[in-house]
Formats: sequence, structure tokens, C-alpha cells
Amino acid sequence: MHRRTLLASAAAAAVLPRPSLAQPASARVLKYVPQADLTITDPVLTTAYITRTHGLMIWDQLYGLDADLKPQPQMVEGHTVEDDGRRWTFRLREGLVFHDGEPVRGRDCIASIRRWAQRDALGQALMARLDEMSAPDDRSFVIRLKRPYGAMLDALAKVGPPALLIMPERLAATDASKPIPEIIGSGPFRWKGDERVVGARVVYEKFDRYRPRESGTPSWAAGPKRVFFDRVEWQVMPDPGTATAALQNGEVDWWENPPNDLLPILEGSRDIVTQRATPLGTMGTGIFNHLHPPFDNPAIRRAVLGAVNQQDYMIAAAGTDPDLYNVPVGIFTPDTPMATRASLDVFGTPPGLERSRQALQEAGYKGERVILMSPSDQPVLAALGEVCNDMLKQLGMNVEFVVSDWGTLVQRRAIKKPPAEGGWNMFNTTWAGLDMINPVVTQVLRSGGPDSAFFGWPDIPRIEALREQWLDAPDLTAQQNVAREIQAVAMREVPFLPLGQYFYKTAYRKRLKDVVDGLFVFWNVRPA
Repeated sequence: MHRRTLLASAAAAAVLPRPSLAQPASARVLKYVPQADLTITDPVLTTAYITRTHGLMIWDQLYGLDADLKPQPQMVEGHTVEDDGRRWTFRLREGLVFHDGEPVRGRDCIASIRRWAQRDALGQALMARLDEMSAPDDRSFVIRLKRPYGAMLDALAKVGPPALLIMPERLAATDASKPIPEIIGSGPFRWKGDERVVGARVVYEKFDRYRPRESGTPSWAAGPKRVFFDRVEWQVMPDPGTATAALQNGEVDWWENPPNDLLPILEGSRDIVTQRATPLGTMGTGIFNHLHPPFDNPAIRRAVLGAVNQQDYMIAAAGTDPDLYNVPVGIFTPDTPMATRASLDVFGTPPGLERSRQALQEAGYKGERVILMSPSDQPVLAALGEVCNDMLKQLGMNVEFVVSDWGTLVQRRAIKKPPAEGGWNMFNTTWAGLDMINPVVTQVLRSGGPDSAFFGWPDIPRIEALREQWLDAPDLTAQQNVAREIQAVAMREVPFLPLGQYFYKTAYRKRLKDVVDGLFVFWNVRPA
């Protein structure tokens, strides 16, 4: 299957006239169509991008990652490093305050780091090297290490989900497996839970006591976060045709991720601007459940990997324009330092479907049912799901294709019970290229089993050992050597399926300007 069909009617629907509910040009309300509904509001509990976008509005970060992938001070005024890299002292900016009026203190930062670190690989690596964290006064905190940790600032600037976001100590004390009881941050927007309509609307309002940095240039998550709208309203529109018409008619101002098929319609409007959402693109992945048959067997996972045609997946996601996708692709984002073409010969042209069928039988596949989950409300993921369903069936697997909304899928993927008891076997998802640039931030590469790995819970000790080696590598060359070996092991043990890299655009009306590149954030964007 090379093309999705679900947009055939959407394009036609997009041109139908609809009554305009546009705000006046002077209105200070930004209306945004997100990729999906917000079903999880605690940013520590999930890697869903919609929750990360929500989190960046409400909570602030100690450091912000800029477009050059360099951490820049954000909540932090500055830091010092002593004792051969084993003692870090951080000083907070003056005047930082939470939405409930309480000041941001050093102990809030410590509690937030501890909670986040339970769910994040960079945080876990930090905790493994930690001797002590303390807050000598309200505006300072100290991290003392047993041994140096070169990725310290990368950890504190972590923006890939789960991002490191600073919460009040009383909320950060919540068990990392349970949702926080209140949505209170110190970021540029406040949560309007009383206006939330599940499946339809999410509302945020400007936090008047937020203090942006006084210096720096806005770049991704770094620099001053200045807010020019009093309210941001997310309008959930699962149907692409409805979202297209809403953007054309001015009912909404910004659509996060229009399908590439509909871009010609949007770009034909003189009132709409499109731009690449990120220069690092998006990486497609297939996620196995390693806890239960049949994908607890690495030989069966290898057989599936051998059947993958990355081009099929990428054309389904991005269309036929070869400038909008990149194959073959390995574990790490192309054109970043850790990317390598080593071991990519597994992706034959064409893929070895007959060989894979034989390998599947030799691996001991006995016709076990495969529950493949797919979302109906995210066109790209739906398209990837269709290709995956077709591929598994061609392999001879007994597939049950379970379609739901993305929010339901996100909730079900956390279930570790066997598929017959409400669990699952496989789903497809995508990742911003930023979140697959090295072995530590790549969530789907985490292979520490049920207690620490990403959903699917692979348990591959060799990958975990190599990730530790990468953290301790003395220079870039040594890191690249480790990354090359990681990719070789991943192609043998198959923690997940790499499906390629594609690019997509975001679209907004010309009444907006200064839209931040690289992340979906709502600071610095302003009325034109």
C-alpha cells in the first residue's frame, strides 16, 4: 500500500463554504488545531507530543535547547562547575513565581528533577552518577556527582518528551507513575481546566506574572518567552477536511500538522503561510510489545524487519515527492552526528518478503494473533498503520487491526497484560528528529525491560551497556563508534522498526507572524 485513501473526500470537503467565525484582527485570542486531543495532562507520565506541547505552555525549563542543539539558560541565571566536574551550582533568575503565587525555589527544582528522572533515560543516567542534591537557599541548588556527567546541561534542557519541566515541590513529590493532582506551573500560560471540553477544546490564558529572560534570541525552546495573546484555544478537529476549511475561513489561526496531500489546497490561499515544521524531520517507528508472543522472540522481530519497505511507509506518510522523505534510515536522525549507514543492508530493494516468510516460520511463529493498534484521528499514523497491517498480513501473520482515537491508543499502550486481557502487540508512532539524535534521547532504544524501557518494554542488556558507554565516551569520534555498534545490535535484536524519515509542514494564517521554528510553542508569535 503506497497511498492512504482516507483524504480523498477531505480535499473535496475543504473547499465547501462555511460560515466564518473569525476573530477581529485586533483580537488577542489564538485558535490552534493540535495534532490530537489532550488526554494526559501530566508531562512526566507520557511521551505523547501533544502533552509535551501542553507542558511547555504551563511549565518552564531550567535550560532551553536552541536550534544549534545547545542548551541556553532559561530559568537559571547561570551556573558554576567545580571539583573536576563533580559539583554543579545553579542560580535561579530573580522573580520567578508559580501560577498560585508561590516563588520558585531551589527545592522545587530538585523535586522536579527527581520525579522526571524516574521516567527519562538522561535523568536515570544523572541519578546513577548522583551523590547529592541540595538547596542552600531559595534561589540556588547544587548537584554533587560521584563521577562527572558530560551530558548535565543536555539533561536539564531535555525538551523531547518527557521534557524536564519545573513544578512546585508539593506536586513534584507525586509518585512518577501517578498523575499530579493540580496543573500548576511557572510558565507563560495558565491552564484553564474549567473550560476544557474533552474531545473538542483546551484553553490556556496568559500568565501576567511570568518574567521572560531579558536577553537572548528566541530559538526553539531558548531565549525570551514573550506572550502576545491573552488566550490560546486548541480546537480539536480530527477530520482533515474540517480543519482545512476552518483555516481557510479564518475560524482558526494555525493548524499544527496538515497532511501533505492537502498542502496544495492550503498553499493556494493568499491568506495562509506554510513552513517546514522542523529541519530534522520526523522519524517513523514500529513498536513491538516484547513481553508477550509473538514479538518476545527476536527471530520473529528480525523476520518482520526483513519485510520492511521504508519507501512504502514514507510515501504513505508524506506523498510521492522524494524531497519530502529519506530512506533508508537507521536508528538515528539523518544528518546528525550519530547517524550511520552501517548495517542498513537489511533494507533490501525490494525487501525480501519471501525470505521473511520463511524466516518467520523458522523462528517458530505458530499463528498467534497480533493485535495491531492504529489511530483514526492522526492521518499519518493511520497511514503507517495501514501499511504495517498490509505488511504483516503478507508475511502470513494473524492480524487483528484495532482502530481507535489516539488518546485511547496512548492509554492502552501502557497496559502490560497479555493481549487477550486488554493488552496489545504492536503500533506505529513517529518522533521528531530532535528526539532521535543520540542513544540516550532516543526513547524507543531504551531496552531496560518492564521497569525502565519505553512502551513495549524491550530487555536487551547489550544496548543498555552501549548506551552507558556512549555517555562515558571522551569525544565525538568515540561516541560515533559506539553509535555504530548500537545500530548493528539494534538491527539484530530489533527493539523497534525504523521506518524512515519524512518532512511535513505546519500552516497558519498571515494574521500571525514570528512563529517559532522547530517546536510548537505559543510564545513570541504575535498578531501581524
